[in-house]
Amino acid sequence: MLKASVFFHFFVHFSLYLLKTGSMKKTLAVFAHPYLEHSNSNVELINFYVRHQHFTLRDLYEEYPDFHIAAFRERKRLKNYDRFIFQFPIIWFGMPPLLRLWIDEVFDRNWLNEEEENPLEGKEVYIVVTTGGKERSFSREGTYHYTVEELISGLIVSLKVFKANIKDIIIVYEANKLSKKEIILQKQKFAELLNQ
Repeated sequence: MLKASVFFHFFVHFSLYLLKTGSMKKTLAVFAHPYLEHSNSNVELINFYVRHQHFTLRDLYEEYPDFHIAAFRERKRLKNYDRFIFQFPIIWFGMPPLLRLWIDEVFDRNWLNEEEENPLEGKEVYIVVTTGGKERSFSREGTYHYTVEELISGLIVSLKVFKANIKDIIIVYEANKLSKKEIILQKQKFAELLNQ
């Protein structure tokens, strides 16, 4: 199955990278999904983050249900991590609104000044995007006429401006069609690779 192999590709690629680099980098997973109860693939992946000590999961919809971002606290938190994962679904052809707000509130243009500490500079970043749509729909010739990368370009450009090192953008198409068994099997293989 193509969709399962795409999901597995993410796990294998990411876990091999973690193993190669020592896998002990403190990692912050910034997660934003307004309808998490309807997403088996996202639930399983965030459970992986929770079970591993060098990952910290921040579920923005859990932490900020009122959309009032504690920007100072979030900026301070970013300084404590070596690597970042931004994980979210495509919602109405873009990022979830709370993630967009979090970026607007937390990313600070003062980080561009040489005398200011930039907590993103040189840090590894992975972007993990899920969508129920088919890969062919997200192309110039497809149904939506835009790629997923184009739809999330605000995040990509922001990270590049702040000199983050975007290692990979992983897109899981048709994520809602992965069976629970497929997701669990892929997650287990990922965990085994990390624990070798």
